[in-house]
Amino acid sequence: MIAAAAVSSLATGPREPRLSAQQATPTTPNDTIRHAVIGCRIRGRVHASQFGRQNGVEIAYVCDPDRVLAEELAETVEKDQGRRPMVVQDLRVIFDDSHVDTVSIATPNHWHALAAIWAMQSGKHVYVEKPVTHTVCEGRRMVQVAQKTGRLCQAGTQNRSSGALAAAAAYLRDGKLGDVTFARTIIYGQRSSIGPRGIYEVPEQIDYNLFLGPAANEPLTRPRLHYDWHWNWNTGNGELGNNNIHYIDICRWIMGLSGLGNLVLSVGGRLGYEDAGETPNTQLVVHQFETKTIVQEVRGLKTDPFSSIFQAGSIIHGTEGFLAGSSLFDPDGNLVQTFEGPSENHFVNFVEAVRNGRREELNADILEGHLSSALCHVGNLSYRLGTNRPPQEIADQLEDYGLHDEVAQTFDRMVNHLRDNEIDLDATQLTLGPLLSIDSDQERFTDSSEANVLLSREYRTPFVVPEAHEL
Repeated sequence: MIAAAAVSSLATGPREPRLSAQQATPTTPNDTIRHAVIGCRIRGRVHASQFGRQNGVEIAYVCDPDRVLAEELAETVEKDQGRRPMVVQDLRVIFDDSHVDTVSIATPNHWHALAAIWAMQSGKHVYVEKPVTHTVCEGRRMVQVAQKTGRLCQAGTQNRSSGALAAAAAYLRDGKLGDVTFARTIIYGQRSSIGPRGIYEVPEQIDYNLFLGPAANEPLTRPRLHYDWHWNWNTGNGELGNNNIHYIDICRWIMGLSGLGNLVLSVGGRLGYEDAGETPNTQLVVHQFETKTIVQEVRGLKTDPFSSIFQAGSIIHGTEGFLAGSSLFDPDGNLVQTFEGPSENHFVNFVEAVRNGRREELNADILEGHLSSALCHVGNLSYRLGTNRPPQEIADQLEDYGLHDEVAQTFDRMVNHLRDNEIDLDATQLTLGPLLSIDSDQERFTDSSEANVLLSREYRTPFVVPEAHEL
């Protein structure tokens, strides 16, 4: 009854911040932190476990539009902590409870930004899963709200808490890798069809309006609601946003890159089957940061590993060798050393920063999460604005652009990989996106009004991410 009454009072979304940064009572080392988990499936279960096992943290709420998932997680939490958390379908109930100190967001991508913004505006600190946003503009709003409210916001890019990677970053900063001009990220993992496109019934235990939230009011067009939202533009960001976000974030961190670069281009397609998915299962994205280039590569069909020594992740090349993950190799590919260093639990890092009230203690502040997520988004924007072309035309165009030599070589490998999977690239052509120029300071494209439109999206009232002047 309490939850129902709260939902009724929130019919038009959260009011203005209920608790300003100045009014908020700091959490001291001896306080119990009352935590809410929003999103109760794969990552949400991890959140509940990781936060619940920390001393002085109580899981006070679990929330999911799917009430069955929420009840299941509540049962698990009750067994672990000896107290059953409140179960709600509407996340606004949590934001209206001033006794909640922190929230973690493990919803589908399209909810990440608005949930985090509403939470911070209601006085709560936030841990939000990757990618932290669904669009580029959402990330900048999250950064601005964190600054305005004084709330801490940690991105779920947990590699930032790796001691080994921190040691690798220090090695590169010391200049020991030589001149670093190229890096690549690799996600090779076979994914099958998600089923034919159609109109499907939403399971009765799910509040579909709350599931959609900020997204367009589209019917369910795939057999499975959960997880397969990743492959629909209305709610997901494809494999770039699903997994590759981790590795582009590592590249940015270790190479010391800020901003969105000055150029981006994507090539790819959804190949090998026809299904309800929209995002590419095969993709190459090129990011140029003046003299440095990063290539993101995705393969979702059957494939051999990238190499005998490295199957997936990030590779950063210098004149003195290369870093593959946390290992250093000489220019000939011989292992030199594997870095080591003290790691932190990413969830513990967030809680300790909250207790200390020190944003600088966060290993993955929202600004870093925003920039890495945005690189995935601009890559997808190029793809979405692309045209179908035969392989040779694409190869010729890439050569005309004068990009890093590894770009053409990576494309050649992509073509051979697709032909190994018996894809007829004349009958089912790849999509070549435009080479888009970026004003990194403004986080806008300088040469495409179409691309600039896709930096944001239309929201459904009342699930609206505020503009900067509305904060």
